[in-house]
Amino acid sequence: MTTLSRDTRDRAAAGGRSTVEPGRKTPRRSGRFRVLAAAAVTLVFVAPIYLMLVNAFKPQDKILANPVSLPWPPTLDNLKEALTRPDNLIPLGLRNSLIVAVISVALIIPLGSAFSFYIARRSGKAKAAILLALSAGLMIPPQVTLLPTIRILTWIGLDHSYPGLILANLGGGYLSFAVFVYVGFMRSVPDEIIQAARLDGASGLRIWWQIVMPLVRPATATVAIFLTLWIWNDFLNPLFILGPLQGQTITTGLYLTIGQYSVDYGQLFGIMFLAGVLPVIGYLTVQKQFVAGLTSGATK
Repeated sequence: MTTLSRDTRDRAAAGGRSTVEPGRKTPRRSGRFRVLAAAAVTLVFVAPIYLMLVNAFKPQDKILANPVSLPWPPTLDNLKEALTRPDNLIPLGLRNSLIVAVISVALIIPLGSAFSFYIARRSGKAKAAILLALSAGLMIPPQVTLLPTIRILTWIGLDHSYPGLILANLGGGYLSFAVFVYVGFMRSVPDEIIQAARLDGASGLRIWWQIVMPLVRPATATVAIFLTLWIWNDFLNPLFILGPLQGQTITTGLYLTIGQYSVDYGQLFGIMFLAGVLPVIGYLTVQKQFVAGLTSGATK
């Protein structure tokens, strides 16, 4: 008599029924489903970047014929036409976006970090009320506050101006985001360091700038990257606050290149490629601090 295998004996003991419950997914099927879902989500995010890269180096006729094909042979005509436009859209747009983003972030970082240092060392209902008020800046859509912001800028005489646009960037969700990031990091700064500096006669301003800010450098890199990208990609504020007659940022410049009856897709994708170069360079410059900020913030 042959020896029965363990699976055969188990099925016989169970009355011939399979030990796997009907309708229950096996680990292998569950793993395949997760891989397919992750691949689909990745494709959704990567597809626009792929289309921009391949079509920036293809002529108009090839873009219309097959927009997903590789650019072979590649051409630089789209980039040359974008850079040599009579209205200087690319040089002016990149310059204006860079000025607005750099000045806005350069003002938000010290304001947000100093305010966060004050909040992190406080306790009680006042601290909770301040954080609750700041959270409204993250929850309320910016489109809701756009019209009141424009009216305030008009009242103080800063409408249709770059100082007005920068002032509008200082409020709302940008400052709130910076404060929440900094508060999480500054809570981890040991009180012993602050007390020792006070005993040595250091003022609060000196403690914040020379002791606390170097310790939260990863937070500064995280805030700088996120806010720079958000301000660089902002469309509504430059469009409505500056207006088309006062110049444009790179995002509003892209909007102006879209014609009513026809669109030069080759030049449009070329402008998109040039508009994305500076943010990528900036990210690569501070990516180590950015990754350190994310990993450190996960343990706060």
